[in-house]
Amino acid sequence: MTAGRRRVAITGLGLVTSIGIGREDVWRNAVAGISGAATISSFDPSRLATQIACEARDFSPSDFMDRRTERRLDRFAQLAVSAATLALDDARLDPATIPDAGVYVGSGIGGLATFVDQSQVYFERGPDRLSPLFIPMMIANMGAAQISMHLGLRGPVLSTVSACATSNHAIGEALDAIRLGRADVILAGGSEASIVEMGIGAFNAMRALSVRNDDPATASRPFDADRDGFVMGEAGAVLVLEELSRARARGAHVYAELLGYGLTADAHHVTEPDPTGTAPAGAVLMALANAGVTPEQVGYINAHATSTPVGDPNEIRAIRLALGDAHAAKCLVSSTKSMHGHCLGAAGGIEAALTALALDTGTIPATINAAHLDPDCIGVDHVLNTVREAIVDVAVSNAFGFGGHNAALVLGRAE
Repeated sequence: MTAGRRRVAITGLGLVTSIGIGREDVWRNAVAGISGAATISSFDPSRLATQIACEARDFSPSDFMDRRTERRLDRFAQLAVSAATLALDDARLDPATIPDAGVYVGSGIGGLATFVDQSQVYFERGPDRLSPLFIPMMIANMGAAQISMHLGLRGPVLSTVSACATSNHAIGEALDAIRLGRADVILAGGSEASIVEMGIGAFNAMRALSVRNDDPATASRPFDADRDGFVMGEAGAVLVLEELSRARARGAHVYAELLGYGLTADAHHVTEPDPTGTAPAGAVLMALANAGVTPEQVGYINAHATSTPVGDPNEIRAIRLALGDAHAAKCLVSSTKSMHGHCLGAAGGIEAALTALALDTGTIPATINAAHLDPDCIGVDHVLNTVREAIVDVAVSNAFGFGGHNAALVLGRAE
């Protein structure tokens, strides 16, 4: 850790996912190795190659907002507001007492369902029948904006949009903002709701999704030799970041300390990662340097690993480059996307929260569904199928997005 600068604690975790609603529910199911994947229930998927997803089936927006607000928000914004509400409750913070708090919450796509619905209105009924709420419901910044308005938070508000690296960028930028004194409390993370027919169809066109429709629970299988693509998820994931001395003064529970942030670009391809692994390794090394820790201190990595043929081995290559082969072989690695699916812009928020809980509890969540480890993914200490009990002082959470965005977070066990 670097002396002389403001330190940042994680004091609240708000999660709305396919494996549970709220911190306790999600963590219990993650430790149990529960998959959130099932046949899509929100629409008829029969004409799609992929008919499975990780839907937040137990989510009811009316538990968090009135009916009028619910009707005026796309599902991605509903998830964002709900996750933020849960995060503040978990942190035991009344929003009325923190009016200068910030909101750094992004989305990879934004209001895709609204875009699809209104496009249909336009082509079938004409432009004069478009909703005046079309744009305010669709644009990707509205997750952050609606949290700010719903909770009355008037501090710095920022929405990141960097595909699957979105949440990590939001959390990392919030870390810097607190260090700079722009706010003492910031809600940070992401939300995504792209499980609509066009969304699944579009990712099918890229051959990115698993088509293991006959066995949804085992379809997301990072690092497994038989993986065939990721399983789309939806989620809202918001962390309460708080200046450490403030958190301690009010007696808050600190799940972990947010120590560092690094970001790079592949400058290689719109969807395929740089096969050398150099740029993502650079993001990890930048985050470690920013945290003031060495590669040899890293005990656990929550991998981005989405269950794609190309991406998973490339990340292992990057980890080995960043940590060195000798230490990488001893570093615990798992991908929780095997349970909650790939939630695009919300993925990093879920994974940062689960990483914080791993540090807090001494329990490392597993990569489930890994029956046959891919020989191209060896070189680290995989936590496969069953949790591992381990006291870890420093952990990394990776996120890599289309366009070559790489973002790594470093978390430390609370003192």
